[in-house]
Amino acid sequence: MKKRKIGFWIGFALLLALMLAVLELNKNTLAGFCLCAASALLFLCVHGRAKKKGLRALCFLGWIALFAVILFLSWPPVKAVPAAEGKESARSPVVLTRKGKVQGVLSADGAVEIYTAIPYAKPPVGELRWREPQEPDAWEGTLLCDHFAPMSMQPTNLPIYNSLAQIIGYHDYKISLSDNSIEPVSEDALYVNVWKPSGDVAGLPVYVYVHGGSLQTGQPWYADYSGLGLAREGVIVVNMGYRLGVFGYLADEELMAESPNGTTGNYGLLDQIMALEWVRDNIAAFGGDANNVTLAGESAGAAAVSALCTSPLAKGLFERVVLESSTVASIAPPHSFRTLDEALKSGKELKERYGVSSIDELRALPAEKLAGEAGTQHHMTVDGYALTQTPYESYRRGVHNEKAILHGYNSEESGPFVLLSQASMKNYEQKLRAYFKDYADEILAVYPAATDDEAQAYWAEIYGAIFFDYPHYCLNRLAVENGVPVWEYRFSRSNGRLGAWHSGEMVYCYGNIPADSKLYDARDRELSAQMLSYWANFAETGDPNGAGLPEWEENLTSSRLMGFGDETGMIDEREHALFAVLDRMQGWE
Repeated sequence: MKKRKIGFWIGFALLLALMLAVLELNKNTLAGFCLCAASALLFLCVHGRAKKKGLRALCFLGWIALFAVILFLSWPPVKAVPAAEGKESARSPVVLTRKGKVQGVLSADGAVEIYTAIPYAKPPVGELRWREPQEPDAWEGTLLCDHFAPMSMQPTNLPIYNSLAQIIGYHDYKISLSDNSIEPVSEDALYVNVWKPSGDVAGLPVYVYVHGGSLQTGQPWYADYSGLGLAREGVIVVNMGYRLGVFGYLADEELMAESPNGTTGNYGLLDQIMALEWVRDNIAAFGGDANNVTLAGESAGAAAVSALCTSPLAKGLFERVVLESSTVASIAPPHSFRTLDEALKSGKELKERYGVSSIDELRALPAEKLAGEAGTQHHMTVDGYALTQTPYESYRRGVHNEKAILHGYNSEESGPFVLLSQASMKNYEQKLRAYFKDYADEILAVYPAATDDEAQAYWAEIYGAIFFDYPHYCLNRLAVENGVPVWEYRFSRSNGRLGAWHSGEMVYCYGNIPADSKLYDARDRELSAQMLSYWANFAETGDPNGAGLPEWEENLTSSRLMGFGDETGMIDEREHALFAVLDRMQGWE
């Protein structure tokens, strides 16, 4: 009898703990926790009166069913993300932009003024879906810019999925009842955000950041690339929402015909250009120098920056660029880019899938219904307007907009991408032959795996090199060929969080390692301070070097990189043999 009671109480405690964990991970409201506790008491009362074993089992099932109702009733509400931490942030001074006055908030320490959700274009909804961005309307009074605008329309996950990803991928999940809400998503997302040093400033360098996310997902408020770190170093930071997925990169002949510029397929890129124009026209009001703009991005954001380096529409809108973990400078970019014919064919197939025959019919569909097409429509293209040639072709003609480049990649870029497709001795050679075909024997000679561990490690390195390292190698050579000063890095620092996986460098170079995080040690914080200084120096002068920093040599031979790892210093490029094969595969001259 005692064993039965002990078993009951263990089962009860485990089930209650699971319910509470689900509520926490799913970000349900406090009411959900209260109702869950009440349901547990109700269950104990009813179960205690049940005499038959079958009735007691039904009590458990009834409790689970009641929990499902509680989960639904206490579902987290949609709430805009505040510009600064804390329940009440002090207001910033009022700034007069071209379209009206804006007022933001101060950071918790008062060192940075933050202005969020400033319109840089009209909402691209209704008839403006899949059109070039339009000038926003002016407003009267003062626009309170203390919360971020919604993220651009994109596929979304259940909150519990995002929490589990935070636990498994980032290892920094925090239990809290202050984040019980869902971040908003909308087509109406064309807004810029500004971080500036507090007070009356003028002539400061400007850093414009394009977020990543495969041109499918992402948002401007992610803490790792917050503008707080650079703003504390005397740099004004601007980022923006831009159209993603099908809303940003659908290509269609009907759209091309209705466009006054004959363009289609690059709406997200055109948004970024309009945001840069907003910076040109307004940044002086925030104390920035419109003639000293650095354009930066990571992953797909860096791919977009790479394209903007050769866009005729972006000429004169920035001085230099930072590209982290992506470019589209190779002959055949491995991601985020496709030919116009491919884009038009994909757009036609999309219309067929939805049973529509015109763009008007497609515009009439709810955005939520189309958001799932992000995986089929997330590539820039040569549209003859924003891009007249591929970036590679433009560079080879000496056509580019930037005057200096800082770029690089991480040592374990492939980490999140090969989790479900790792190699072993059973499939290693097959994977290499499927990609390299006639060149596979050369790669097998360079990476001769003899064990499962070697196969896994080599495949991860090769995958990362194909999609990330090699495109940077291509960009570096093109920059040198065009006489553009260029500094390249390789980030390899391990830590308790992302380490040197894709995007792992961002929290370092933007100076945003949380002060209370136990996932980073003294070396991590030293490295972050160094990288932040390099990035700030580059934004100010076009040269990352400065007092007290190890010398960062220009990569004039495409062989010497700055190593950011356990130590900071120049290192040799390790993958030239693989790059040589990729050159021959693509026909690099």
